[in-house]
Amino acid sequence: MNLFQLFKASLHNPKKIAAFRLVPIGKVMQYIFTYVLIITMISFVQFINGLSVQETNMEELLEYLKDIKWLIYPFSFVLLFVLNTLFIFIRISIFAYIGVIILSILKRKGEYRHMWRTALFASTLPMLVSIVFSIFYWSSGYFELSIYMITLVYLFLASKYYPIKR
Repeated sequence: MNLFQLFKASLHNPKKIAAFRLVPIGKVMQYIFTYVLIITMISFVQFINGLSVQETNMEELLEYLKDIKWLIYPFSFVLLFVLNTLFIFIRISIFAYIGVIILSILKRKGEYRHMWRTALFASTLPMLVSIVFSIFYWSSGYFELSIYMITLVYLFLASKYYPIKR
């Protein structure tokens, strides 16, 4: 399967999300780092726009940024990439642990590594929603709570397709 097929199926098909636990780890890493790169590019554009707003407010900052602009952009991009990677991996790991708990409640067979992959693909739609929220600068505890609930619903629906314990 290519990345677009994985993406498309993870948006609407919990049965395939559960089947994606068997996708090779190389393809999983390719999927997640493509996603992290997209989020980083969006964050970087917002960072640059934020700098331009601050530049118009302060003349000294404008002179200082002219001197170090060649240095600030590459380091900020790398820092954003590392931070986004860290936050996304932590988020998926927490949901994978919750997924293992869901599996034990549903009396289904599954390992943490399988649930980690399932949590990654189950969080595709909620992460897209969070990108839209960040582009439009919508921020609220209710938005974040709804994103987490969507992920948990997808995770629960996908967990129903795991094999039953005997």
